[in-house]
Amino acid sequence: MGGKGSLARQLLGWHLSLVFALLGCVTVYSVIQSNHDFVTNEGRDLLSVAENVAAVPGVRESLSDPVNRDPLPSFAESARSLSGADFVIIADPDRVVLTSPDPAQLRTRLPLGDSTVPQGRSWVGEVDGSLVAHVPVLDDRGQMIGIVAAGKATPGFLEGLTNRPGDALALLGIALVLGVTGSLLLAWRVKRQTLGLEPREITGLVEHREALLHGIKEGVVALDQQHRITLVNKQARELLALPDDCVGTAVADLDVGGRLRDVLTGQSSGDDQIVLRAGRVLVLNRMPVYRGSRRLGAVVTLRDRTELTTLREELAAASRTTDTLRAQAHEFSNRMHTIAGLIELGEYDEARNYVNLVNRVHGQWHDTVSARVQDTAVAALLIAKASLAAEQGVGLRLTEDSHLSEVDESLSTDLVTVVGNLVDNALDAVRGAPEAWIEIDVRERDGAVSVVVRDSGPGVAPEIATEVFTHGFTTKAAEHGDSRGLGLALTRQACRRRGGRVELRNDGGAVFTAVLPYGRTPKKVSP
Repeated sequence: MGGKGSLARQLLGWHLSLVFALLGCVTVYSVIQSNHDFVTNEGRDLLSVAENVAAVPGVRESLSDPVNRDPLPSFAESARSLSGADFVIIADPDRVVLTSPDPAQLRTRLPLGDSTVPQGRSWVGEVDGSLVAHVPVLDDRGQMIGIVAAGKATPGFLEGLTNRPGDALALLGIALVLGVTGSLLLAWRVKRQTLGLEPREITGLVEHREALLHGIKEGVVALDQQHRITLVNKQARELLALPDDCVGTAVADLDVGGRLRDVLTGQSSGDDQIVLRAGRVLVLNRMPVYRGSRRLGAVVTLRDRTELTTLREELAAASRTTDTLRAQAHEFSNRMHTIAGLIELGEYDEARNYVNLVNRVHGQWHDTVSARVQDTAVAALLIAKASLAAEQGVGLRLTEDSHLSEVDESLSTDLVTVVGNLVDNALDAVRGAPEAWIEIDVRERDGAVSVVVRDSGPGVAPEIATEVFTHGFTTKAAEHGDSRGLGLALTRQACRRRGGRVELRNDGGAVFTAVLPYGRTPKKVSP
């Protein structure tokens, strides 16, 4: 029946199968109950018949006189015909049959089975397929002088039903009517709930849906009204790093961050929500699903923007490098114009002093950074940022306690990301402010590198102090509700990837503190 025929015919077939199975069980129970009633009722009647025969004085006299036993058959046959028993047998104490409806049984031994009559006690039970009652015949002294056995053949298994065919047919007819009516009503109800689709059509839709969802590149997560995952394709499971058995699990029970949890449950609304998860930059869109006015749940689509974000960050880094070079070229051009003007005016001593001053200022910052930061990449970054800060009129300084030896390539790359993003964020914070400055502190302590960037800006509003990291926005983006820039989020990600942290506090301006533990022992620098 599997998969063929309409839903109504399938349900009818299954219902009829159940009806017949139920009828079979009822029939078996009825037969068993009938046989039990037969044993109980007929056994009592047969015992009464045997006791009556055993109590007849003529029977007792004939059994006491071995010579005159001719009257015994008449007593036995009279009792059999009056009681309706199949047989009434009288035997002597040695179980030798004296009377029996079957002549072949005369002078044979009476089968007793498990009877207790040899011990002088009456007994009812089955012997050789018949229900038999055994009663001892006792004389005046209480001695057993004979045995009376009354019996009736046990009915067959289905004999009770053949005796009452009308009841069986009526029961079968009622069951058929109920089964057909119930199956038709159930089929109508089920077809309404399945929009009139047959089982094979529903199976085809499910197979098509599975192939469609697992064949698209974007991740898809379906949620019910209680925010439980009802469907997730392979791409979504990989992007969100979800376990294989996540279907049926509530979002609150999954190991997901607060930002991702807010987007999945709808607490954070809007298009193209940016979420960082398992080292990836994801863009999520959540769409509620309705049927009529009833809300069924929601569908969340995911796109991996990690490569695009990486390219954008690389482009931003190239743009910053270009800005740095332009600032250096602009600064160099201004100084050359100043030197040329002094020469034209004949102020040779002033020109020489100016050249010495420029050389001394430039070399002083270069020497300061080189003396305190031995890692080439980080030192080059700080020197380049000084020119960019100078163009904006921002003073960039390195604390006297700063010290960084040469570190491994992995840590150096993360330090460049962290220092570059924190300095760029500080430059945005102090842009346009008079006498602005940025202070950087880089040092090694307790098996980690600590980076502290302090600025003279207005600080960060307390209500968004956490959001700048959690939501993946820069300070500027958080203030304007924009999603431009992921500098601070990438900084936090780099720190956490190494088992470190990044924190923000206000102290006359914003103070960012990032801690990056060593991945392995840094390379030693020869003195």
